[in-house]
Amino acid sequence: MKEWILQQITLKTAKKKKYEVAVLPFGSTEPHNFHLPYGCDTLQCEAIAEKVCEKAYNLGAKVIMLPTIAYGANNNFNFPLTIHMSPSTHLAIVSDIVRSLEARQIYKLVLFNGHAGNNFQFIARELYGKTPVVIIVVDWWKVASDIGEKIFENKGEHADEMETSLALELIPELVHLDDAGNGVVKSSYFEAINRNWVFIVRPWHLLTKDSGYGDPRKASKQKGEKYLSVLVERLSRFLYELSERSLDDKFPY
Repeated sequence: MKEWILQQITLKTAKKKKYEVAVLPFGSTEPHNFHLPYGCDTLQCEAIAEKVCEKAYNLGAKVIMLPTIAYGANNNFNFPLTIHMSPSTHLAIVSDIVRSLEARQIYKLVLFNGHAGNNFQFIARELYGKTPVVIIVVDWWKVASDIGEKIFENKGEHADEMETSLALELIPELVHLDDAGNGVVKSSYFEAINRNWVFIVRPWHLLTKDSGYGDPRKASKQKGEKYLSVLVERLSRFLYELSERSLDDKFPY
């Protein structure tokens, strides 16, 4: 039994432990090129969150990891068996979980996001001032981006070299790298879209044929391990500090 994972503890443990921080992993169910599973975002997010929570717990953090939500916002993915959950549904789910945390006097909630289509900042803003629970959003792929620029040769957004390298480290039995497409994407005739000067929901099936964005074929387990170690170190330290910090009128300053 791992005392930092809610699905594994018993009522006996829950009644005697005092938790300060709840971590809620969010993934998605969608294709990831031809070589990664539909559950890649969910499986990776859960595995990373577990490693982060374990290290934070061993540092002394009073942290509990909640069961992972496996569905993301991806109605722009017109590929077979993509399962979509709307942002408003995410808000309803988080709102209900927040009420449950309030009842247990757990006032720090980390939304541990594993899918770029999940935009949780609006949830943090929507619930701000309506609950004593402080909501913190972590997009895990942003945490070690400075290190990633030095490790990975090919940049991308989806099922790319970085994500594939992490999959080779975390879920190697589900990676079929020999099947990978090149992750080539089309350019828009709008320069503003290509340069990210404006935002638009991109029809993913028109952007890419294999559902990937970025060439994954130089991915390796060694690259994934190196990247993951920095990611876990940084986030576990944050969870420990968050656990130790009281929620006074000046939080987080």
